[in-house]
Amino acid sequence: MRILPVLVCLLATLASRAEDLRVLEWNVQEGANRFDNGPEKALKVIQDSGANLVLMQESEDIGGGRHKLGPWLASQLGWHAHQRLGTALCILTKFEIAETFSHSGWDAIGARIKAPGLDFIAWSCWLDYRSYLPDYWHAKPDASLADLLACETTGSARSKQTLAIIARLKQLRQLGGPLPLLVGGDWNCPSHLDYGADTQRLHRNLILPLPSSLALEQAGLTDTFRAVHPSALKTPGVTWSPLYRTEPKTHRPMPMDRIDRLYLSATRLKAVSAITYPLQLESARIPRPQRLFPSDHSAVLTVLRQVP
Repeated sequence: MRILPVLVCLLATLASRAEDLRVLEWNVQEGANRFDNGPEKALKVIQDSGANLVLMQESEDIGGGRHKLGPWLASQLGWHAHQRLGTALCILTKFEIAETFSHSGWDAIGARIKAPGLDFIAWSCWLDYRSYLPDYWHAKPDASLADLLACETTGSARSKQTLAIIARLKQLRQLGGPLPLLVGGDWNCPSHLDYGADTQRLHRNLILPLPSSLALEQAGLTDTFRAVHPSALKTPGVTWSPLYRTEPKTHRPMPMDRIDRLYLSATRLKAVSAITYPLQLESARIPRPQRLFPSDHSAVLTVLRQVP
């Protein structure tokens, strides 16, 4: 009979298939220290998401002899972590970290990771928060296109930082290299993909050629959320902010934007789903320390699957 050989072959194929990468990109506000039992709440978010890789920003001291949030979380999960001294960036994963990479600034760290059936490179990034464009535009609704773009080029270092990160990836020969490349971060700026022709009627008929996201796209990196959800109208993917939704003094709605994103340069991986956490916003009446979701940034969970 031929059934047994076929079954053995099928089982061997399933056993050798690489596990999906479940990547959680997350800025955990000030190490979750402003929340009651914040680190424990962050741990639950990661566990509930089923992530096997977390690209974290604001991994800060959490006290109680636990040091930085990211490495502590990794210890609780039985994972590995890389956090470069002098940064608040951390890469934590259930997979082996085979090599780590530095960057001249405090705004990026990287690692080569060995997952079953797949080696890949991942970077966690965190750009300048100053001169936040949506707030500037909210305060000055008649601002010119030049003034808005100046938030990225002269009001902050975001554009320069993005170009420096891209240059570092090129120097390491990781862009367009043989290994899949993941670059996730709190970019502190929107994407040009969310301010294009399909949304311009919502934005004074302006199309914003935002330099950081354009530079990443031109370097061959794909915005994974928009690869899964092409329409910014149907699926905005807002990550700023699940905590701050109205202005404290005027109580007017604050601008909501997608500033936390995962980029991918790979021929062997494909984004198959992307969602934001929390899945349901908590009541604005709940005081910050009592919130279950311990950050002012939403987390973005992206599932990447290996393809032939």
